[in-house]
Amino acid sequence: MSLNVNRSVSDMFYRYKMPKLLAKVEGKGNGIKTVIVNMVDVAKALGRPPTYPTKYFGCELGAQTQFDFKDERFIVNGSHEASKLQDLLDGFIQKFVLCPECSNPETVLSVQAKKGILSQKCKACGYSGVIKGGHRLIQYIIKNPPEINPAAQGSSLTERKERKRNKKQNGENGSPRPEDDDDFNDTFNGINGKKMDDEDDDDDWAVDVSAAAVEARQKELSEGVAALAINEDSEKPEKERMDIFYKSLEAKLKNGGKYDDKELVTEAERLDIRAKATLVLAELFFNQNIAKQVIQHRVVLLRFCHQNTKAQKYLIGGIEQVIDIHRELLPKVALILKAFYEVDILDEEVLIEWHSKVSKKYVSKELSQDIHSKAEPFIKWLKEAEEESSEEEEEADDVEIEYDDRARITKLTAAEAITPQKPAAAQKATQNGDEDDDLDIDAI
Repeated sequence: MSLNVNRSVSDMFYRYKMPKLLAKVEGKGNGIKTVIVNMVDVAKALGRPPTYPTKYFGCELGAQTQFDFKDERFIVNGSHEASKLQDLLDGFIQKFVLCPECSNPETVLSVQAKKGILSQKCKACGYSGVIKGGHRLIQYIIKNPPEINPAAQGSSLTERKERKRNKKQNGENGSPRPEDDDDFNDTFNGINGKKMDDEDDDDDWAVDVSAAAVEARQKELSEGVAALAINEDSEKPEKERMDIFYKSLEAKLKNGGKYDDKELVTEAERLDIRAKATLVLAELFFNQNIAKQVIQHRVVLLRFCHQNTKAQKYLIGGIEQVIDIHRELLPKVALILKAFYEVDILDEEVLIEWHSKVSKKYVSKELSQDIHSKAEPFIKWLKEAEEESSEEEEEADDVEIEYDDRARITKLTAAEAITPQKPAAAQKATQNGDEDDDLDIDAI
């Protein structure tokens, strides 16, 4: 059975098709795993290496992945239904296959490893742009570009070290020759894969020791170390990434309480936790003086929450946890939420949606119910204000239309006033010698 690559398109004649994903659960207990039976065929239809969607599943499910290229087995640890994986595949397609301009799956990925940039170009419409968003798969693709042999992708660091160690040992034993070693060739081959000419021996190999050159090398080294840290952290589970962000912000607050709000956003994006980071912000920023602290930290909270519904929902969860720690805040719930609303950190729609359902995700169900009850007056005020605003807008629309009609009458010239088309009442006023009087708008 085949499906549309873009499943949001219901056209049965849509020409971009892919096989329906098939999954088979194997093993028991801790060894249980899900084998994606036709991943090679699915990936071929998408124009991507099979390692990419498999790794994407692992990132989204928080599970390890395994690749067996010889038997074409692509495995995600744990038990996962094919329908769930198919839904996750839609996310991969949307992010890494479809063109953001024309929505056609005719895109080609390209990697700039030194700059850490993953971009895509569409063959259909000519679009070219960088893939953003901080997803962990981006770093994986940068380390394993599409042009590399798929069988070499995803191999563990241990396996790579073992291959190099075996090559080194073979070289010491006299077989194979150093010239047959890949590392040797990478070092002595030119960019185009050609041997360097003898004339290169005359090049000046002296090291530039000027201050500018030294500073440039230090900067390059720092960027390399930072990139290495990014790659390592992006592969860690979400809990560990949250802990990294927590400890980083905690250290800044202890060291004089100063932080750079832009740096915090960048760090959260690097760790791929931008929305969920508001839980950490709430825990470290707020205590029993939360009503005042929201003003103090307004700028950084806006950077995380502006037009980000998920971040706002996580922030409300963080506020609930603060109330759980400081129970004296419970009677002030309405005032606290109003403070966040008035400085534009929490949107009206998010607050109303949150209040519509009691959840035990962050605190006990009993406390959650109490918090919702205390918030009731504020939520009621929000709803009434929304209704009044709608009514005022409707009235304003009516007045505006009436005003426009009158405005056109007030602009009549003296010449127009004595024309045959002039209203009878106005003609009578003219005959009585009142033509110089101001036009009474209320009499119309």
